[in-house]
Amino acid sequence: MKRIAVYCGSNKGVRPEYGAAAQALGALLAREKIELVYGGGSVGLMGIVADAALAHGGHVIGVIPQKLHIREIIHHGLPDLRVVNTMHERKALMAELADGFIALPGGYGTFEEFFEVLAWSQLGWHPKPFGLLNAAGFYTPLLQFLNHTRDEGFIRPQHRELVLEADSAEKLLQQLKTFRPPGEVKWQK
Repeated sequence: MKRIAVYCGSNKGVRPEYGAAAQALGALLAREKIELVYGGGSVGLMGIVADAALAHGGHVIGVIPQKLHIREIIHHGLPDLRVVNTMHERKALMAELADGFIALPGGYGTFEEFFEVLAWSQLGWHPKPFGLLNAAGFYTPLLQFLNHTRDEGFIRPQHRELVLEADSAEKLLQQLKTFRPPGEVKWQK
């Protein structure tokens, strides 16, 4: 695994465990010589994960749309900042660059990115692993909801297994490294 895209909040959240998880993930990726691909910001969990990777000698690629490049506080310490025209281009480039995906706690943008790459996986458009870093139980309600959608017949059991989950960066990274996609895609007979 050469690169992992990390989706996370531009806010820090209310629990210190969220920032600690972001810091641990950034440091771990650097130690494992896995490049970080992320949204290019210097604020919130985005800034924490990037700073940790950089502080531990990691390579960080930021991908930011032009509109946010003007308004948002971009990370000026990145060795590789790519400015694109739209959010769609940002998400497509991040997905293209990455060999796997991790979501830290976040809000609407994090959820949207999470569900998009998850749907692409379900459709068989990529075989890349995806995991939720469940810091302080942040994603537990979402995981319960995903189980509910499986139980109600809206997600096949093998597609529910596409979502990996752990409460530590080390455990989650190990799961991503050993992930094997299911043989069945959504519209396959």
